Amino acid sequence: MKKFTFRGGVRPYEGKDLTAKAPVRALEPGRELAFLLSQHIGSPAVPVVKKGERVLAGQLLGEAGGFVSAHVFSSVSGTVKGIEKRRTARGDLSDAVIVENDFKYETAPIDPLPGMEEYCRVYGRPPGGGWYGPQDLGTRDAQAVLDAIRPDQILADMAPSQVLDRIRAAGLVGMGGAGFPTHVKLSPSDPEKIDYVLINGCECEPFVTCDHRLLCERPGELIAGLKAVLKLFGNVQGVFCVEDNKPDAIEILKKALRREETIYVAPCRTKYPEGAERSLIKAITARDVNSKMLPADAGCIVVNVSSAYAIFEAVFLGKPDYERLVTVAGDAIASPGNYLVPNGMYYREIIHQAGGFTQMPEKLISGGPMMGFAQADMEGVSTKTSSAITALCYDVVSREPETPCINCGRCADACPARLVPSHLASMVEKHRLEQFEENYGMECINCGSCSWSCPARRPLAALIFQGRQTLLAQKRKARK
Repeated sequence: MKKFTFRGGVRPYEGKDLTAKAPVRALEPGRELAFLLSQHIGSPAVPVVKKGERVLAGQLLGEAGGFVSAHVFSSVSGTVKGIEKRRTARGDLSDAVIVENDFKYETAPIDPLPGMEEYCRVYGRPPGGGWYGPQDLGTRDAQAVLDAIRPDQILADMAPSQVLDRIRAAGLVGMGGAGFPTHVKLSPSDPEKIDYVLINGCECEPFVTCDHRLLCERPGELIAGLKAVLKLFGNVQGVFCVEDNKPDAIEILKKALRREETIYVAPCRTKYPEGAERSLIKAITARDVNSKMLPADAGCIVVNVSSAYAIFEAVFLGKPDYERLVTVAGDAIASPGNYLVPNGMYYREIIHQAGGFTQMPEKLISGGPMMGFAQADMEGVSTKTSSAITALCYDVVSREPETPCINCGRCADACPARLVPSHLASMVEKHRLEQFEENYGMECINCGSCSWSCPARRPLAALIFQGRQTLLAQKRKARK
């Protein structure tokens, strides 16, 4: 069997055995939740509620602040305490709507499509949300789910604009980490040029397994979500891209897709960063995407697995995006696993319900260890893009001293963008940003493969990121 891959990359310790087969559990939100109005790329959402107002789960809190923006919804019922500043995972401040939970979990009405009655009856969510209720235990049979949904029949009666409107109304964003508004991604300038829709199930980030669990437990819903995306374009192929360290997910999807002619599974070689958008497009289609292009310019739309599930819920059920699956892992976590987490929940409460710490971690990361963001405390809040919380007993990076570069070339071998990271990092250190740009420093995808492979333990990725951000800031200033 052919396994798709790309040039470069590294093979760090995966750590997925901690959570890959752990049963999913829905978490109980705490007394206070904070809903960031900047959970996405683009303009922040504009608050539409006031202090003292009572809200329901699934009710709009913030309205999209422009085309490149997204709505923000409450995940609980309760009372608005006000709008305050909270830190994002990256460390900057954002306005947030603070809601005091009343623990009643009253939900705003949703709008399922006609024909979804059978699915809602058999697989309906229990009161108060959560995946697991009396009729909803563990893995579902994909064919039974598809027979209940009948996506081809339902979507045949819908115009593409209706599908896009329901995605926009649900406030969907890319849930793999970037947070790009989904309705913008699915509105390319020339839809006729799109011939691939890639469902990114590689999940190459160490420790993270939330997409793996979705692939295994909700394959029918994911296929329906993909078909909703295919409805927006013409003659396109749908591809589930899954690394070969998830053989159970590959077999489940192959069985579920045996009747499909335009959707198939592409097993990918397990290698980091296979799941990076440019790397995945190169692996599957052999097409190149650079920093001045969008995936749509190469005829591709890339959708994360969690985003595909959210698309299913938005299009077929009319459910807003206010909760997601989050992996809580690392050797400092007492009960590593995948948890259904309401947006707005504080990290400290998520970790507490995951059993707390076995010992106080030296490093706490929002996301995974390769591309996540180190946290100064546990006051961060879960958002649409919060795929994982990783707690590590030892901060190996800070324990190993940096030494001079030995010009071994390992960083260049590892770089999927075919750059020379050691030289780019030196240019940033010496403030030679023009030279940095001339040597294609803006093509870096910030995957961290160079830092991981460097025997001198130089912070190559951090330096290159600093150079890119400085250049972008200078260009923004020049435009103004």
